[in-house]
Amino acid sequence: KVSATQVAESERMKCLPRHFGARMMHFENTVYRFMDQLVKSYKGAYWEFYELSNGGFYMAPRIDSPVKVKVESNWYEGEISADAAGLIACLFALSHLSFKFRNDERLAEHYHLLLDYAYQHPESSAIASAID
Repeated sequence: KVSATQVAESERMKCLPRHFGARMMHFENTVYRFMDQLVKSYKGAYWEFYELSNGGFYMAPRIDSPVKVKVESNWYEGEISADAAGLIACLFALSHLSFKFRNDERLAEHYHLLLDYAYQHPESSAIASAID
């Protein structure tokens, strides 16, 4: 079982470089862009960072109420937690970037590590439908 641990405030600055190296800004900005597309009500938030026990990573906005996600490319629409929405945005970002930067294997590897976690997430059914 893959577990997620919230990154401590004191470790945040080291977290993205550790996982994504020189691609860290590409990753972070792409996640925000996907969140803007997926959640029309999203107007920005503080994002929590999570490291996974399998070596993966994801980030999710700190929003207490459920958010409505709409994926136009596959007609998925649903109301889910901000945690699940952030996870979905990260999966979309990692997939997109793994094709854009094919020579950087970390991106595809992180996609699969996060997917392993997503399949056991409490909202795994919604996540799978959104990324299908």
